[in-house]
Amino acid sequence: MTKTEEQQKKDEFYMQRALDEARKAFDEGEIPVGAVVVCKDRIIARGHNLTETLTDVTAHAEMQVITAAANALGGKYLTDCTLYVTVEPCVMCAGAIGWAQIRRIVYGCEDEKRGYHQYAPQALHPKATVLSGVLEDDCRKLMQEFFQKKR
Repeated sequence: MTKTEEQQKKDEFYMQRALDEARKAFDEGEIPVGAVVVCKDRIIARGHNLTETLTDVTAHAEMQVITAAANALGGKYLTDCTLYVTVEPCVMCAGAIGWAQIRRIVYGCEDEKRGYHQYAPQALHPKATVLSGVLEDDCRKLMQEFFQKKR
């Protein structure tokens, strides 16, 4: 197995864990976005949207895992970490990801209405790399199912 194939398998594995979190959000009536932070091939934080539960518009999955990961590592910078999130981060979350200096961001599907890429493409840390489209169909279908049930 090549290094690229190995990384792809890891990315899919960790994105599946983020999808597990997104399904929890779905079951709780939250917009189904899930995230995990991985450091040295170990999940150090996992979470999902809690905006309804906490009545807090900032309680996005990414914000939850950034805080948990910083607590787990005992510092505010997550330079050796990868963030896996099922949906493209919004501008607020991209800013937080940038401030946390997360160097690798992997997301499932784009957020065409509120994604950071359209509104603030420079929000992430300058050394950050982004990979999109990992388990994209699964991530998109979960979001579509959620909003179809809402209508």
